[in-house]
Amino acid sequence: MSTAYHPQTDGQSEHTIQTLEDMLRACVVDFGNSWETHLPLVEFSYNNSYHTSIKAAPFEALYGRKCRSPICWMEVGDSQLTGPELLQETTEKIVQIRNRMVEVRDHQKSYAEKRRKPLEFQVEDEVLLKVSPWKGVIRFGKRGKLNPRYIGPFEILKRIGPVAYQLNLPAELDGVHNIFHVSNLKKCQSDETLVIPLVEIQVDEQLRFIDEPV
Repeated sequence: MSTAYHPQTDGQSEHTIQTLEDMLRACVVDFGNSWETHLPLVEFSYNNSYHTSIKAAPFEALYGRKCRSPICWMEVGDSQLTGPELLQETTEKIVQIRNRMVEVRDHQKSYAEKRRKPLEFQVEDEVLLKVSPWKGVIRFGKRGKLNPRYIGPFEILKRIGPVAYQLNLPAELDGVHNIFHVSNLKKCQSDETLVIPLVEIQVDEQLRFIDEPV
């Protein structure tokens, strides 16, 4: 499987999709239930950020000029039309979203570099386990793919061959085989935001999940 971060693997479209998904997921984390109202700002931030693949921002590449940002609106006096407080709030959110974009790209680059090396864990390491939504099932309200994709953390009990590990799974996952390929594991971080609490979902033996009924 190619890594989307590297264009030479013909993953430019995958990279773009992954970037947008990660941006939207961050938007859900940052803005909660109001994330949908911030989609225009996400679009604005993405289209006006420099892209190394085209050596310009998408807006500039399309129209041949830079887009006027809210900061520019203040310079030309448009703040009288929109209100200075609204303008300030919009500018702050755009800066926040752009900072998230930088984090996303740095994370993708770091992940791509790690994928070039064999991913290894040690016995007693704490890892997260990747899960997938049940196909065709509405999960987590309207958010769908923008929601967390891991469960855990779980302790590594044993290494099985060069690319698999045995995990110490809880009783809730007694129907799941406890040996997993390294590609399904993720190093556990203390500030991990992609983790799904087991009490909120149902997981089958294929590691597919849906919301736990309320």
